[in-house]
Amino acid sequence: MSKRELIDTGTDKRYVRRDDEGKFTESDDVSKSLSADSRHDAKTMAKPGQGDRGDG
Repeated sequence: MSKRELIDTGTDKRYVRRDDEGKFTESDDVSKSLSADSRHDAKTMAKPGQGDRGDG
């Protein structure tokens, strides 16, 4: 599993994951990711860099 990295385009910020070839496989807008996290109680913990995989 690859780590997420933060991409700042200047107009918006996104969390992205890359495959082995360096191509984007997932992309989440930061504000949507953070606001969704705050609406839920944590049930599982995620390893560092995998914050979208767990909820704690």
